[in-house]
Amino acid sequence: QVQLVESGGGLVQPGGSLRLSCAASGFTLDYYAIGWFRQAPGKEREGLSYIRKSDGSAYYADSVKGRFTISRDNAKNTVYLQMNSLKPEDTAVYYCAATNMATMEADWYDYWGQGTQVTVSS
Repeated sequence: QVQLVESGGGLVQPGGSLRLSCAASGFTLDYYAIGWFRQAPGKEREGLSYIRKSDGSAYYADSVKGRFTISRDNAKNTVYLQMNSLKPEDTAVYYCAATNMATMEADWYDYWGQGTQVTVSS
C-alpha cells in the first residue's frame, strides 16, 4: 500500500524552527520528486518546495526561500523540510506529496500524506 506520512509538526514560537519529515511506504521515494504544500484555514493550498528525483536540486516559493530547506535521505526513504525563522503566517497544515514531474502544480502529484499541523504563536 502506497503511503506518505508526515510528522514533526507542533507549536513553536515566532523565530523558532521545526523539521518536518515525510516518510514513504509501499514505494521508493527516490523515484519521485517530492513536494511540500501547506493550507491555512480559509486559504488556498500553497506550494512551498519540491526536490527533484534526478539530481536532488530543489525549488522554493518566494514565501519560504531562505528560511526553509528541503532534503532527502534515500536510505531512510524520507524527505525533510527544515523550517527556520518561523512566522505566525506560516501556521497551516503541511502536506508532502509525490510526483513524476518536477513541478509545484498540485494536480500533478499522485500521492499525498495526511498532513501535520504547524502552529507559530507566542
